[in-house]
Amino acid sequence: MISLRSAFLGLFAATFAAIGAARAADISEIRLDWATYNPVSLILKKEGLLEKEFEKDGITITWVQSAGSNKALEFLNAGSLDFGSTAGAAALIGRINGNPVKSVYVYSKPEWTALVTRADTGISKVTDLKGKSVAVTRGTDPHIFLVRALAEAGLNEKDVTLVLLQHADGKLALLRGDVDAWAGLDPLMASAEVEGGAVLFHRNADNNSWGVLNVREEFAREHPDIVNRVIAAYEKARAEAIANPDQLKATLVEVTKLPDAVIARQLERTDLSHSRIGDAQRATIEAAGLALQDAGVLPADVDVKSVTGELIDTSFGPPLGQ
Repeated sequence: MISLRSAFLGLFAATFAAIGAARAADISEIRLDWATYNPVSLILKKEGLLEKEFEKDGITITWVQSAGSNKALEFLNAGSLDFGSTAGAAALIGRINGNPVKSVYVYSKPEWTALVTRADTGISKVTDLKGKSVAVTRGTDPHIFLVRALAEAGLNEKDVTLVLLQHADGKLALLRGDVDAWAGLDPLMASAEVEGGAVLFHRNADNNSWGVLNVREEFAREHPDIVNRVIAAYEKARAEAIANPDQLKATLVEVTKLPDAVIARQLERTDLSHSRIGDAQRATIEAAGLALQDAGVLPADVDVKSVTGELIDTSFGPPLGQ
């Protein structure tokens, strides 16, 4: 005989499933980005994991390339993306500037940015940048990394000439000799290093903020079940990337059209062993925000700790410990 408790639990499960199905039926499309700085997204897209997950719901998956955190945040703010890949510190700046995003998942712990120059410039340390031109993509982790490096060396943005270019154009400008240095981003930075003989003259892995997946706050509020299912698919892709490193490298080579040696260098600097967002990311992102505030990039009246707390949402994904 079925107990009252068992009957209740069965009814609860059925009701929850029905609610989830109803919420899924409310939307016909999920829009996500893929990015070469987010290797897991390439596996997710190539394997069609989201397409398989949402096929039964009749939901279409639309992919958009993000050329940098700034572009992903622009797309999220405009409502043309539901999920976007960025650096954690870049997401914080977006949130401070009124972009209603939530960071819900970690796709990598990378050392994807450093300060780069050519061998003929004579630049070997950050203080050598005074009076020099530096290519940078504003609102991205490389920009934040540059600001922090300048501040630690007793300089600021006024001590250099910033040349605002998207990442790929920054690399070309450096190699052509149009600028003296570049705040680089992998895999373009690895390409400049391996193929162009560029020099990474300032590195600091701790000042690279996490790779995080963001979702529009409104979307997360209205479709929490969808967010969890997207994260579950990301987890499958991340596990596959870790289990099959050769496949991951081959996929990056195929998409970027860059040589194996370049992609191998990028992956050497990319840790895919993390996924659950929480205290570690909160601490790193908050530290980046406070450093930017000290450097005068963020207004003094911004409560960085509070905004970081609003940005990081730990309510999605599997329970802690799984």
